Amino acid sequence: MRLRYHRTWLALGGLWIALVIILSLMPNPPDPLSFEQRDKLSHFLAYGWLMLWFCQLYTGTARRWGLVFAFVALGVGLEFLQSLTPDRAYEVLDMAANTGGVLLGGLLAATPLAQGLHAIEARCLARSA
Repeated sequence: MRLRYHRTWLALGGLWIALVIILSLMPNPPDPLSFEQRDKLSHFLAYGWLMLWFCQLYTGTARRWGLVFAFVALGVGLEFLQSLTPDRAYEVLDMAANTGGVLLGGLLAATPLAQGLHAIEARCLARSA
C-alpha cells in the first residue's frame, strides 16, 4: 500500500541524503562518539538508516536493488570526493562500512521496522478523525 504522504517522506529522505553528503565532505564533522573507529559505526548506521527509510517508500524488489546500488555508489563516490579535499581522506574501510549499512538496512526492511512510516501515518490519521 502506498503511503499517503509519500512525497513528504521522499522529501525528508532527500534531506537525509543531503545531510550524509554534507557531513561526508565538511572539514570537521561533529563526532559525538568517543572510541576508536567510531566513524565506521557512523557510516554503518547512516547508510543503514538511508536504506531502511527508502525501503519503506519503495517496496518492489527491483526498486530495492536499485537503492542498494545507488547507496553503495553514493558511499564509494563520496570517498573518492573526500580524497580531493584537504581535510578528509579516502578510506576503503569507510566504503565497507557504508556497504554493510546498506545491507543491514535492506535486511531490516524485511522486518516490522519497514512499517514505521505506515504506523506514523495511521496514528496521525486516527488523531485527525
